[in-house]
Amino acid sequence: MPIGVGIGPWTRVEQPTSRSASTTAGFTGSGYADVRQVPVLASAFVIFRQFVDDDLGCASYLIGDENEGTAVVVDPAYAIEPYLDEAEHRQVKVTCVLETHTHADHLSGHGRLALEHGCTVHIHTAADAHFAHEPLEDGSIVELGAVCLRTIHTPGHRPEHCCFAVIDLSRGDEPWLVLTGDSLFVGDAARPDLAVAARDGAEGLFHSLRRLTELPDGVEVYPGHVAGSLCGSGMSTKASSTIGFERRFNAALQIQNVEEFVDRSSGGSQLRPPNMERIVELNGGTFVGTPTPLERITSSDGATILDVRNADEFATGHAHGAINVPVSGSSFATRAAFVLSPDELLAIHASTQDEAQRAARALRSVALLDLAGYLLDPPQEERLSPLDVDELDALLAAGEVDVIDVREKDERDSGYIAGSRHIPFRLLRAAGDTIDGDKQIVTICESGMRASIAASVLATKGIDARPVLHGGVPAWEASGGHTVEFRRCGT
Repeated sequence: MPIGVGIGPWTRVEQPTSRSASTTAGFTGSGYADVRQVPVLASAFVIFRQFVDDDLGCASYLIGDENEGTAVVVDPAYAIEPYLDEAEHRQVKVTCVLETHTHADHLSGHGRLALEHGCTVHIHTAADAHFAHEPLEDGSIVELGAVCLRTIHTPGHRPEHCCFAVIDLSRGDEPWLVLTGDSLFVGDAARPDLAVAARDGAEGLFHSLRRLTELPDGVEVYPGHVAGSLCGSGMSTKASSTIGFERRFNAALQIQNVEEFVDRSSGGSQLRPPNMERIVELNGGTFVGTPTPLERITSSDGATILDVRNADEFATGHAHGAINVPVSGSSFATRAAFVLSPDELLAIHASTQDEAQRAARALRSVALLDLAGYLLDPPQEERLSPLDVDELDALLAAGEVDVIDVREKDERDSGYIAGSRHIPFRLLRAAGDTIDGDKQIVTICESGMRASIAASVLATKGIDARPVLHGGVPAWEASGGHTVEFRRCGT
């Protein structure tokens, strides 16, 4: 089985090759950990790498043949440096890009690979792509020496969606693994409602999944997403599986009736990825090239200040009008895209240059591209006054606070503080003007991260809000606080 090694927001999974087990991948210049290799193939130096951006839950792949000296990237992220570093280490040239579909949750790197490295981009004809590309059809073949990638058209998530069966020709003509993109996940299936009517997409996805289950049990499954992505729900944190395991245990594959599958798949209320329309437009349009380098600046000059330091540092002191989305927290890029406009000029306030660069990479991944630069020491004349659940209890008992629960609906339904209002953090920038200041505002979530984001957003509107940090509604319950559970009809 593959061996996974992770550091920072990225995880890489190395498919064992015929090299010595002591061989390591360089990556030291890029800040990525070395990966141990295990010898299993005897006839060809087949390259297979999985890259997982845990912040977005997106997976991409580098596949090639060392003897041939060529490689392909499947579903590249906008930050293409990890693929290039690995290709350089393995002394291969990335010559083409395969896209499973037009992505809605992250900016693709296919434009950078085409413009900067002369790569040919392949995508299915149904994508109606407005960039130079080689069209894919069901059964299309891309060969790289001993490696063959066979296209399987699998509409559902989007009409153009394709999977790629990977064949090592030196071992035979049967697939070794399949890259399933946004169709079959580990433990679940993709959502069908982002490109077409949900029921139409679900019907297409049902038949596409049936095609994939015709593959042999031993074929390994490598999806385009893992847990944390908004392009599906209920998926595993595991980076791979097999067709046999998914056929047996994946709930989506247990449904044999198309009408039942459509009802199940199209009836959810999952959040749509933020900035989705803009991302789809960029990914299907003219190539997006190299980002403007992020430089240090001394003044925000009218830009919105995005403070990416941790919530405690932000509370201690921050610039006037700054919005706090900690880059150290989970789902940083998604949360930032929920509260910021795609055309908003941003100045990043970070503790270090490295922290600023990390934030910039994540912001660009969700098409927040208008970055004025980064600040390390702007004036920090404003403060927040966090509180804990014990203090909240006393203030509630005295009737002195108005609590805003900034979690999502499904979280709140499982238990909320009686009398609290519900406004998800991502809506506060638009809804904040409706909040009066008769009482002290307190923001609360599950753990404290979104409460800090919400309080910072309200502060930009002149509303003094106190976030509950280092705790949330579960901590309130654990301390003896009473919550109300909301049950919807039919549940």
